[in-house]
Formats: sequence, structure tokens, C-alpha cells
Amino acid sequence: MPDSTEQARSAGRNAAGAPVLVARGITKSFPGVLALADVDFEVRPGEVNALLGENGAGKSTLIKLMAGFHAPDGGELTVEGIPLAANPAAAHRAGVATIHQDHHLVPNMTVAENIVLGRWPTRLGLIAVDALRERAAAALALVAPHIAPNTLARRLSPADGQLVEIARALAEDSRILIMDEPTTSLSPPEIDRLFEIVRDLKAKGLGIVFVSHWLEEVFRIADRITVLRDGRLVGSRPAAELDHDAVIRMMVGRQVRETVAAPRPIGDVVLEVSGLTRRGVLSDIDFQVRAGEIVGLSGLVGAGRSELAACIFGIDSYEQGSVRIGGRPVRPRDPQAAIAAGIGLVPEDRRAQALISLLSVSTNITIGLLDRISPAGLLSFAAEKAIVAREAKALAIKMPSAKVRVSTLSGGNQQKVVLARWLARRPRLLILDEPTKGVDVGAKAEISELVLRLAGEGMAILLISSELPEILALSDRVLVMRAGRLVGDMPRAEATSEAIMSRATSG
Repeated sequence: MPDSTEQARSAGRNAAGAPVLVARGITKSFPGVLALADVDFEVRPGEVNALLGENGAGKSTLIKLMAGFHAPDGGELTVEGIPLAANPAAAHRAGVATIHQDHHLVPNMTVAENIVLGRWPTRLGLIAVDALRERAAAALALVAPHIAPNTLARRLSPADGQLVEIARALAEDSRILIMDEPTTSLSPPEIDRLFEIVRDLKAKGLGIVFVSHWLEEVFRIADRITVLRDGRLVGSRPAAELDHDAVIRMMVGRQVRETVAAPRPIGDVVLEVSGLTRRGVLSDIDFQVRAGEIVGLSGLVGAGRSELAACIFGIDSYEQGSVRIGGRPVRPRDPQAAIAAGIGLVPEDRRAQALISLLSVSTNITIGLLDRISPAGLLSFAAEKAIVAREAKALAIKMPSAKVRVSTLSGGNQQKVVLARWLARRPRLLILDEPTKGVDVGAKAEISELVLRLAGEGMAILLISSELPEILALSDRVLVMRAGRLVGDMPRAEATSEAIMSRATSG
């Protein structure tokens, strides 16, 4: 006979349209920060509720509360009428599963083992291998039949890793799926496939929370849009009643002007790449970037864009070709030589490749400027403070103090810290690899305006982006890569989404 908990859950399932997860009056504070204030939120079966807001709006805190990582200071969370305990294992048992933008699988375990991890089928006290494989195969058949259960997790692409996490959620009979920035590392075809699966999961009755900064994706998949701002609920409305501009106004509390490049003087050649070849990665790359010019570099994930940036900046080696700045060759495989030549690189993954999370904002800005703030081997605190104050003001970095850890800032402000480090050096060429990845619409507009201002001041910009609207809005010229080759070089007037994707997918 079922216990009272199971009876309550069954009643919840049978109530047509009744929310499967309910948050009422949720308040949560951390030292010095009110993260959420009296927030209501619902997830209904068969519905995608898109949770939106600028960085720092409270989305991550609400997700962690729903996933059991935090307890609210006030209010209540229930799943099918049962209070949700502040414990990740309890949240899993209640049917809440979270899919992150980077899959959280055990790399040296097989796909099958990851799917049943923590819920091992046993027989006579031993793991039942046949049952394990059957359970995993059944879950994979629903979302990723092309993935072999015995594949090691470390061999999966980002897209397949996410599908395995979804399969694990289905194997656990999850009722609520939280998808936190799930498309960040995916190509357009992989995003299309993921959205097909989301629609199938909706049809099966799952309630889905979808978190994304890309509003085009939100309107493709969401049934309802819920917006937080400064830790408070702004509103929750059917997606069909909203448009792009209305959602942005809800998120930032103001109109965000569309950023579009205006004509500007283009000067002499700053960067010249000739015959650049790295075996198996890049093949015979030729292009130029001039002073005051923004050259967009587009292509699908894996086309070689970031690898090209790494070669130009001296992180990776290459077998043939050359990189010149102002007509002078830059020594290969030597980032210091690239910096001395006037090249700056804002990498795609700021947390892993650019920022030192345990250090202060001030140190993160000046760590690449030791030659300027300690010319005699002794650190000049006055010089450091002056540089930090100047760049923080110029980029409008929002922070309590330059002494706080950089990890405490929002994603957009962290990106501004990386930009500040390079702008303090005044490079001749600035390479921006996915500069607005993971930042909110307000910070995205600010960064776009900054790019245009730098180009207007004569800086050469190489802009790498997977977001076609960004490429089209900012670029004076668009290069397209496919499988390590340049397959397109289009002036602004000829660059369209259709033309770029045609070259990116068919060469």
C-alpha cells in the first residue's frame, strides 16, 4: 500500500495543470547581499518556464534552492505538495534534476554507469551489470539512441554529455528538469536537436525550467517567461504575450538601444596572417585586419576559430605561415612577444583562462601590467590604484570595492575586468573570443558599445562570436571558418545570416 508521500504525489500528478513545483515568498540572504526577496515561482507539467534576468538578478540562487543546495530564509518550496528539504539528494528523490551548461559526469566512468550513479541495481549485494545496462539503454533510447552505453564519459562532446544527463534524469523518474544555460557550448544543429528533445519531454509531462541569456532561443522554446530583477519578481507571463523588447525592459528596467556599427575611417593594416597552418587544426589561413576595423570571425563550434586566436597570440604553435603586426613578424609560440607587439586576447572561457577567482578585482586588472606598476621590482600601490580606478570608471565596472574577490562579481562585470586588463595596455589589436558569452542583455549592450568605441579610436578588432546577430551588428567584414579553413570573406553589405551559415555548413 503506498505511503502518504506517494499518495500526495499521485494527487499532484492527477490534478490537471496543477504546478508540480511551487515556490512561495522565497527570501534568501548571503553576507551583505539580499539575493532573493519574496519571490514566487511555479513549474507546471508539460510547460517550459524560462527564468530570465540580468546577472545578479537571483536566478542562480533560485536554481540552487530548487536543487536543494540552499535553504530559504523565508517562504516555502514544495514539490507536488510536499515541502522540499534543503538537500541535493532529497531534491533528486523528489524528482528535481539540473542540467548544467557544462556536463557534470564522472569522466572515467561509462555512460551507463553515469546514468545509474547513486542508484545502482543490485543482486545479492552485488551490482547487477545486466540490469545496469538495460536501465541505461532504456533511458538513452528516449533521448540519445546514438550513444553507446559503454562509452567513457570523457569521450563525449558537450552536446552528448548534456543528453546523457537528461537520460540520467529520466532514469531517475524526474518530474522537473532545470536547464541552466544548456546551449552555450552547442552548435546550431545541436541546439535544434536539444529543442526537439525538450518538446518531447514536455509531451511526456515534465516541467522544465529553462535559463538562457539568448532571447531568440527563449522565444523558440518557452511557454512562459518569468523575470527576476535585483532579487525580486518582476513578472511571469505567457511567452505569446511578450516580445523581445518587452522582456528586455522587464529585465533591466529600461530600454536597451540596439547596437549597430556606424561607418568609420579604416586605416592601415595592423594584423596580417599569411599561410597559417597547424596540422589537423588550421589550413593555409590568410587575412588582414586594419586599424579601426572590426572583423567578425564566424563558424560552427569546432571550426577552428579559438584555435586560430591561440596561434595568433602565441599560445599554440603552428608549422607554417606567419603573423605580422604593423608589418613586423611576431615570434611564434610566445605570448610575451605577442603582448609586446601590441596584441591583446580576451579568451572564450574567462573563468578558466583569464581570471584568478581567489584574487581581488584590482589584482586581476593589473596582473598583466607588472612592468608598469613595478618598474624597479617594487610594487607601486599608487600606480596600481590609479590604473584600476581609471579602467573601472571607463568600463563602469559595478563592484563594492576593487579589493573584493573577482569571483563575487556578476558575469558581465567579470568580463569587464578582463577587458580592463587589456585596455590598460592600449593594444593595437584586440582579439575578442565570445566577448558576451554568459553575460546579460545590459552588459552585452555595454560591451558592444565599448567595441565600437575602441574601433572608433583606431584599434583593430578581431571579433569571434557564435551569435550571428552580434557578428552582423558589429562587423565591418565577416570571415567564415569551416573545418580549419577560411571559406568566406564578406563585406558588411553582403553578410547575412543565410550567407554565413551557408558557408559555415557547406564550405
